[in-house]
Amino acid sequence: MSRSSPCAPSPSGSRSAFATLDRVAARTPDGDTLFDNLTLAFGPERTGLVGRNGAGKTTLLRLIDGAAEPAAGTVSRAGRIGRLAQSAAPDPAEMVADRLGVAGALAAQKRLLAGAGQPDDLAAADWTLEARLDEALDQVGLAGLALERPARSLSGGELTRLDLARLLVEAPDLILLDEPTNNLDADARAMAARVLRRWSGGAVVVSHDRALLREMDRIVEISPLGVAVYGGGYDLYAEQKAVEQAAAERALADASKAVDRAAREARQAIERKARRDRAGRRFAVSGSAPKIVLGGMAERAENSSGRDSRLAARQRAQAEAAAAAARARVERSRSLTASLPPSGLAAGKLVLQLDEVLWRAPGGQTVVGPISLRLTGAERLAVVGPNGAGKTTLLRLMAGELAPASGVVRRPVGAALLDQHAAALRPEETLLAAFQRLNPEATAHDAHAALARFLFRNAAALRLVGTLSGGERLRAALACALGGARPPQLLILDEPTNHLDLESIAAIEAALRDHDGALVVVSHDADFLAAVGVDRELRLRPGGSG
Repeated sequence: MSRSSPCAPSPSGSRSAFATLDRVAARTPDGDTLFDNLTLAFGPERTGLVGRNGAGKTTLLRLIDGAAEPAAGTVSRAGRIGRLAQSAAPDPAEMVADRLGVAGALAAQKRLLAGAGQPDDLAAADWTLEARLDEALDQVGLAGLALERPARSLSGGELTRLDLARLLVEAPDLILLDEPTNNLDADARAMAARVLRRWSGGAVVVSHDRALLREMDRIVEISPLGVAVYGGGYDLYAEQKAVEQAAAERALADASKAVDRAAREARQAIERKARRDRAGRRFAVSGSAPKIVLGGMAERAENSSGRDSRLAARQRAQAEAAAAAARARVERSRSLTASLPPSGLAAGKLVLQLDEVLWRAPGGQTVVGPISLRLTGAERLAVVGPNGAGKTTLLRLMAGELAPASGVVRRPVGAALLDQHAAALRPEETLLAAFQRLNPEATAHDAHAALARFLFRNAAALRLVGTLSGGERLRAALACALGGARPPQLLILDEPTNHLDLESIAAIEAALRDHDGALVVVSHDADFLAAVGVDRELRLRPGGSG
């Protein structure tokens, strides 16, 4: 696997670390510790950074490039560092050249070629720049993009490509990428993986994209247990995590047995003491020994009993403490689980039928169709295609949120459409209020029970929607959509894994895999589609038809 980049200038060939963290701590504005005593170096290798949403991954990137200061410890840098943040909206006056960071350099070259250059222009002139720009734009799939084009005319995915091209042109020693494949279709995700594969410097990548994480040389995980480093890419990381989980489960089982054994031994000690006491009383009643002998025997028995009781109590306390620690480790490392209620969908029942369905934009342009399809029973259909092909529009047609310009949509079963932002939920309301608003027939007890099935137990049901992470928000939306008295038999999901961490993705995959209803899903995540058991695929092309 080649890691050289044809895009000059190349990062330095030094094998030393470009950034080193020494006993670094990071805390939230509220003072909560994200991680502590972290010592880690980043050199020419590619590092995948994973962890739950809110664990501190983006904070770690900001510490590496100096955008934030550690709460404790030091960060040293020995190379040039470039960062690809999650794409920000361009300014109204920003052009493509501005976004690439080359507007000033190109203007200076233009002045020099026109004979109007200044000494500073000549000193800073880089006559390889245009060739490197062309090469970088070609690598990210934007060959021929006009540099004078307004940046705001580009899609979110195109902006991510453009920001990646800027890094290729700048060629720092270490690049920091924060969720680089969000908003990218399958082809663009493959492009990002190719760019990383060819990159000759160091890279630190925050991502939940398992295909991209497979390109890594190591995985660094931030979790409630601390920061751990795993050699190899995603698959080796997942294998090691499974081994650790199994070991933690065994340790908990052993600790639980130790608690039972300590309790049993304590009971046996009490029973032995009771037998000795009974025997002593019988001996005393018999009158066979002088009082002074009986007194000594009683004192020795009392001392021995006290030692035995203290030893048993200490052993039991130690066993219980070990069990509590093992239980905490299992609970912290165990993946979230959520079960979807049965929909009662019968095999062979018609779920969805589209007959020559077509939809046009207000200007008359065909966006989707004509499309015909039939979905029966618990089929799983993936709608795939490049960004702009009309996938979300088709889902809204299927759910009845849009009326077709022509053709017929039949949907004889209940359906629920969930997008990646869970738009049915309102940020200012509690989960309990959201559930009862979307399921008016539900009592407060019904709502609590349904939310608990999706891991929002007790006081968690009173959390505000606006405080939820992406994974929590999707789980809450699933609870509201599926936890009512009549769960929908058709579930329609639009990019459900965008902005979710790996743990949340695994939980959603497990829930959907075992669900008995029909499923239509738009996703660029091939691992997700395989995990939920997609058995059919509908591929859309820009401009209509499938």
